[in-house]
Amino acid sequence: MKFALPLLALFAALPVAAQSTSRAETETMEIARRLIAFRSVAGPGNQTPQAQAYLKGVLAAGGIADVSVTPLGDTAYLLARWPGSDPKLPPLVFAGHIDVVEAKPADWQRDPFTPVVENGFLYGRGASDMKFDAAMLVASLIDLKRSGYKPRRTIAIAFSGDEETAMKTSAALAQAVKGAEMALNIDGGGGLTAEDGKPAYFTVGAAEKTYADFRLEVTDAGGHSSAPRQGANAIDRLAAALVRMGAHRFTPQLSPITKAYFEGIAPREPALGAAMRAFAANPKDEAAIEALAASPNYVGQIGTTCVSTMVSGGHAQNALPQRATANINCRIFPGVKPAAVMAELQRVAADASVKFSDVTEGSNPTDASPLRPDLMGAVKKAMAAGASDSMWFRAVGIPSYGISPTFNKESDDFSHGLNERTPVANVPLAIRYYRSLVTDLTK
Repeated sequence: MKFALPLLALFAALPVAAQSTSRAETETMEIARRLIAFRSVAGPGNQTPQAQAYLKGVLAAGGIADVSVTPLGDTAYLLARWPGSDPKLPPLVFAGHIDVVEAKPADWQRDPFTPVVENGFLYGRGASDMKFDAAMLVASLIDLKRSGYKPRRTIAIAFSGDEETAMKTSAALAQAVKGAEMALNIDGGGGLTAEDGKPAYFTVGAAEKTYADFRLEVTDAGGHSSAPRQGANAIDRLAAALVRMGAHRFTPQLSPITKAYFEGIAPREPALGAAMRAFAANPKDEAAIEALAASPNYVGQIGTTCVSTMVSGGHAQNALPQRATANINCRIFPGVKPAAVMAELQRVAADASVKFSDVTEGSNPTDASPLRPDLMGAVKKAMAAGASDSMWFRAVGIPSYGISPTFNKESDDFSHGLNERTPVANVPLAIRYYRSLVTDLTK
C-alpha cells in the first residue's frame, strides 16, 4: 500500500493541448482492449508472456525498437529503452506490471477477459490494475516519439509479470536498471474524483507498506464426529483465534509523509477533514483514530493492518478435523518488522495450539523515497496542463514514486474485485500528462 503526498489537480478546466491526441487516444483504447483479453494470471495457462510479446510489437511498430521480453517461470517481463542523446545521464524508468489477479467469469456480470466499454467505463480485469494504465503510457510515449521529440535522458519501460504474486520479475527488472535516476511507477498514486464528479485531489506515492502473509495452523488427532471433545476441535480453536485477531487494532502511527498527506487532503474531505487534522496533530487522538479506522479508504494510512484472507479445515464431513489452517495478510507500516507483527498476533491469538509461520513471498521492506523537487515540480506542471513494484527499485537504490494520472471515484474502485472498471475519460488527460512529465524530466 502506498503513502501519498496530495497535490492540487483540478482537471475539469484543463487548457486545450497544443498537440492533438486523437490518434493516441484511439491507440490507447486498442492497446487496452488487447491487453485485457490476455488471461495474464499466475498458474496454468498464464498468458502474461503473450501479453508482453504483444506490447513488444506495439513498441517496435511505434519506433521504440530496443525491447526485450524475458521468460521467468510461467511468466515474463518486458524491458524497453528509448535511447537519450546523452548516454552519461542515468535513465528515467517507467515501471508497471502486466499480470492481474484471478477472475472467475461465473462471478462477474461480464466476462473479465472480454473488454467492454459501457456508460463511459472500460470494464475488464486489469481496467484499473493496471493494463489500462500501461496502455495509456505506451500510447503516450509512442505519440511523443512520433511528434519528433528527442529525449536527452534515456527512457526505460519496465513491465513486470508477477507483481500480484511472487514479484520475481520485479526484482529482476530492478537489477536490470540499477543505477537509474528514478523509477516512476504507474501502478501508484493517482487522483480521486468526488462522488459529485468533481476532482478532489491528486497523489504521488513516495513510500509503501511491507506486505506479509502469516500461516496459522491447528492440528488434532481427530476422531468420529459423534464423539466431540470439548475444546479440542481444531476448527473451533482456529476460528476463536481469528475472531480475536480480527478485533485487534495495531497502535496507530504517523510518518512525515502521512502527516503531509492528511494535512493536504483534509480541506477536501468535509466528512473526515477534522479527524485528519486532529490525527496529524496527535496520532493518539482516540476520536480521530475511530473516525479514520472506520473508513476503508483511510484505515490503512494510520498504521499496520492485518486481515484473514483464506481458511481451510477438516478432511471429511463426518470426522473431527485433524487440521485447520488460515492465512493472515498484513500491510505493515514502514519501519515495523514483520517478525514484531507476527509476535503481536500470537499474543492476541492467546492460544499456544495455534502455530504461526511467515509464508511471505515477494516482499522487500524499504524506506521512503525522498520527495524530489524536480519530480514534484514536473508532476504539478503536468497536472496543471493536463499507494507495487516500487519496493524492488528502492531496494537497489533507485528512488521510486507512484505517479499514475488516472482519476476515479471511491465508489468505482473495483481493483482486485468483481466488475473492475475505469472511466475512459482519463485517456486524453493521461496523454497530455505524460507528454508534459516526460519532456520535463528528460529534456
